[in-house]
Amino acid sequence: MTKFFGIEVIMVMGITDIDDKIIKRSNEMNVSPIALARFYEEDFKQDMAALKVLPPTVYMRVTDNIPQIISFIKTIIANGQAYTTSQGNVYFDVKSWGKRYGVLTAINPDTQDEAVDSDKQHSKDFALWKAAKPQELSWDSPWGRGRPGWHIECSTISSAVFGKQLDIHTGGIDLAFPHHENEIAQCEVYHQCEQWGNYFLHSGHLHVKGSQEKMSKSLKNYITIKDFLKKFSSDQFRMFCLRGRYSSAVEFSDKSMDDAKNLLQATSSFITDANAYIKGQLLCDPVREDILWERLANTKVTVKAAFADDFDTSRAVAAIMDLIHHGNRQLKAVTKDAGSPRSSVVYGSIISYVEGFFNALGMSFGERQVAVGGDNSAVLSNVLDELVRFRTRVRHYALALPEAADAVPVEGAPRVNESKQEQKEKRKQLMLERKPLLEACDSLREDLAAFGIQLKDRAAVSTWEIVEGGQTEQQTEKQS
Repeated sequence: MTKFFGIEVIMVMGITDIDDKIIKRSNEMNVSPIALARFYEEDFKQDMAALKVLPPTVYMRVTDNIPQIISFIKTIIANGQAYTTSQGNVYFDVKSWGKRYGVLTAINPDTQDEAVDSDKQHSKDFALWKAAKPQELSWDSPWGRGRPGWHIECSTISSAVFGKQLDIHTGGIDLAFPHHENEIAQCEVYHQCEQWGNYFLHSGHLHVKGSQEKMSKSLKNYITIKDFLKKFSSDQFRMFCLRGRYSSAVEFSDKSMDDAKNLLQATSSFITDANAYIKGQLLCDPVREDILWERLANTKVTVKAAFADDFDTSRAVAAIMDLIHHGNRQLKAVTKDAGSPRSSVVYGSIISYVEGFFNALGMSFGERQVAVGGDNSAVLSNVLDELVRFRTRVRHYALALPEAADAVPVEGAPRVNESKQEQKEKRKQLMLERKPLLEACDSLREDLAAFGIQLKDRAAVSTWEIVEGGQTEQQTEKQS
């Protein structure tokens, strides 16, 4: 939108870092849900970078916005469209919203209810706040400890950035109902507006050839991005996606990927030949410049119209390939130079436009392709050193060690002129008071272990190590 239409885009991506699946998995792995979510969030960002997907303007995590979510729910309750239960849950009252519910997917809230096996009043009502279960991560709220429902998270996050008007909302087609439908209801109640979102762009599913089911982990019919990139490039994947409409299901197969590779190869070969022609390295018959200029102008119009028509990338790519086809037809190599002038400008313009088109879509060709890399291991090592140093000081303070009292003078700390028994009793009392700090240090050690970073605590020494591919890097942080 920015490169083809000059529209400034502010994109927000919500990160759901607490939900039933995360809690279940974290219990299985014996790590905190937040640490697990951070691990997969970073893994996701690395995968997107490997595919050359531009990051959003800002990432917004659910757990960073709990107070805002609670405030959002309180407003919906005050406006009469939600109710609390004796069990500490809060639900959106779908029937109270009447015919305004279902504007996106034509769901009728007045259809007969199914049996409700919960504390909901009606089966279509959905959770805004879920009461905490035993040993589950939760937050204080006016309705008791709990955590947000899924739909309210996205409504709060988008409203925090964009207010009561959202231009474009994206997501998979399976999110249209109930997720996006519920988001609309929540936001229009909260903002008291007639229309919250102007456009919803729903992407089709990715299918494996011969299967009607979408590619998903639960069905075990998927290929990871890391495994995919061992066989194909990010540019090949982009061309594969661009050949279909974003709103339609696409079928992944070796043939479809070969088709994408062939289109990339045809484009690259044309750019190479056209550059050779411009440099005088490829001798050709005289070129009909008028035809090529007209083709170029028509292609620009077609591409812009295709993108304006619900981002029809398949039509845009077809127009580009047609331009390349006509450009190639006039690059007829001859063995003898007839002395006619070269039409360098028209071919230079075509190359510039074709490369610009693909560059705008995250792809690059020929001599201008640049590989970007870097090694952040030194930075990581310094960060871990500082983290371990800080944690060591907190841990020594929690254990009421004498050196910690010297570093951080605290009222009530054991004194040298006291008897050993008095010092022992006072230290025991301090350790009891500071127990939450020690537990936090232990929790940090466990959370870092999920990332492959192992901490070992000894008397005056703490060590950390990262194990990767059988190689261990070890550092020692001594008490200073």
